[in-house]
Amino acid sequence: MNLRKFFLTVGFSGLSPKAPGTVGSFVSLIIGLFLLEFLHVSTLFLLSLLITVIAIKQIDIYEKEVGMHDGKEIVIDELAGMWITLSICGINSSNILYMAPIAFLFFRLFDIWKPSFIGKIDRDVKGGLGVMGDDIVAGIAAGIASAGVYQLISKFIL
Repeated sequence: MNLRKFFLTVGFSGLSPKAPGTVGSFVSLIIGLFLLEFLHVSTLFLLSLLITVIAIKQIDIYEKEVGMHDGKEIVIDELAGMWITLSICGINSSNILYMAPIAFLFFRLFDIWKPSFIGKIDRDVKGGLGVMGDDIVAGIAAGIASAGVYQLISKFIL
């Protein structure tokens, strides 16, 4: 159970007493930025998909063990969503100082607000697929929004 908990809580960052989703997202951002120093952005995207597949099964097992759906300590969904955001937004070494905070803020916005079908997935889909699904869609939306905002900033401000 400890290795599963380490994985699902992203190195126990989800055990933070305050804002575990935000802490998990920030830790995931830092890990993602570190990986992007060595890996192509498409590899980060593929890693997020692999982690999602593994996490769905592990969340199903964990939820049966603890008897609760989508416990706040589970933040592996934030990792997958944050990495998808980074994969889509167009982050690179020349814009990292702008894109990293924009991507983080948009991901947290969509993950907390849960507009449209992001909220529907969160409410209606059970088990690991439900836990992971809303954050995957939030990551896609955040990646697109981040890319758009960065284009506006670079055109009119930078």
